[in-house]
Amino acid sequence: MLFSSLTFVYVFLAAVLPIYFITPKRFKNHVLLISSLIFYFFGEPICVLLLLISSLANWLFSLYIAPRRGTRAAKAALVLAMVVNLALLGFFKYADFFVSTVNSILGTHIPLPGIPLPIGISFFTFQTMSYTIDVYRGEAQVQKNLATLTTFVCLFPQLIAGPIVRYTDVAAELEERSSTVEGVSSGISRFAVGLGKKVLIANMMAEVCSAFRSSDERSVLFYWLYAVAFTIQIYFDFSGYSDMAIGMGRMLGFKFLENFNYPYISKTITEFWRRWHMSLSTWFRDYVYIPLGGNRVSKVKWVRNIAVVWLLTGFWHGAAWNFIFWGGLFGLLLLIEKFFLGDILKKLPSVVSHIYVMFVVILSFVIFNANGMAGAFSDLGGLFGANGIPLSGSESIYYLKSYAVPIVIGAIGSTPIPKFIWGKLKRGPKAVLEPVCMAAVILVSTAFIISGSFNPFLYFRF
Repeated sequence: MLFSSLTFVYVFLAAVLPIYFITPKRFKNHVLLISSLIFYFFGEPICVLLLLISSLANWLFSLYIAPRRGTRAAKAALVLAMVVNLALLGFFKYADFFVSTVNSILGTHIPLPGIPLPIGISFFTFQTMSYTIDVYRGEAQVQKNLATLTTFVCLFPQLIAGPIVRYTDVAAELEERSSTVEGVSSGISRFAVGLGKKVLIANMMAEVCSAFRSSDERSVLFYWLYAVAFTIQIYFDFSGYSDMAIGMGRMLGFKFLENFNYPYISKTITEFWRRWHMSLSTWFRDYVYIPLGGNRVSKVKWVRNIAVVWLLTGFWHGAAWNFIFWGGLFGLLLLIEKFFLGDILKKLPSVVSHIYVMFVVILSFVIFNANGMAGAFSDLGGLFGANGIPLSGSESIYYLKSYAVPIVIGAIGSTPIPKFIWGKLKRGPKAVLEPVCMAAVILVSTAFIISGSFNPFLYFRF
């Protein structure tokens, strides 16, 4: 069920919220759990069982680990828990990749399993893993109530595309929370902003990308128009989803952490990854990078740690070599910055370092969205006129003229400028304007949804 669908906004959410608000506190988690399972069942009927198995397994492992912290038995249970979690993720997400890789290396013809990918499996697997690890470390109290832990795992606002919410972030709120008028109001505003990002900007950029893929024209201009459009699309698509998730969390009394902080204003790749998909970056930092030794090891091991983290980051995003290459590329760039470019970038004018970051980011997203490595090299070559393709063509000029304004709006909207301007409004006018503006965004978005086509969130594939 898409957040940006009429069914979700005007049927599911419109039904769940009133029921949730009038339900006594001691039963609110039950309402959330039931509604979250219905939400997931709507898109993945069979895979609801996988969600429940994942919750039950980690609940049982943690119950066993908690009273045995510091013992070999606890460590063995933790290892087994990680094997179970990763086995489920590997089977459902990477089975085809592993089989096809074996076939290509050995020349075999093993049939691909063709297992459907459960929506959001990467997100809820990382959440359950972090809970069990935190219990083992003593950073989280074990949750003895299975329904409460399952509610945490299944929370529909962030279930299928993040942000990756850790148990320690919401443990207190799972036990005691309240939905205030202010919280509901700010949540609705945040949800409206996210809906507008997705429907009014991301979907429009998706039209450019779709036109490029379906066109026979190949020109340098069209490749760059596609690359810029996808860079805008993926930011507004994913940050829009995060905004809606955070907004609904506020309505329900939860305070989810931010997932984006204007990454396109970064002046280094290091800064970019501190601002982009922050819940994933911090997850890999806390559960992979630091346990490997972080930067408190020899330089050789430090390089290894960074390489491991970024190859895994790429692989987490998708079961294809272009994702692994994409992650490895960022790992390499981060190492180059740390060893060579860091001091140079600090001395450069801000505009130059910003151009460097955006150039790299745009190229990286071309690799990210390519059809395998062959498609990645083909698309990268097209950006620089490989195979003698012309600089422009009639279609590329048409789409540039047609979408120039939305592209400019998207570029400006990815910076803090709109927020700065909004913040300059005086308190009185803002109090009147905000509900009017948010209502307008929801109404216009609804009109676009009615007249538009189905366009799922990009990160649903993960």
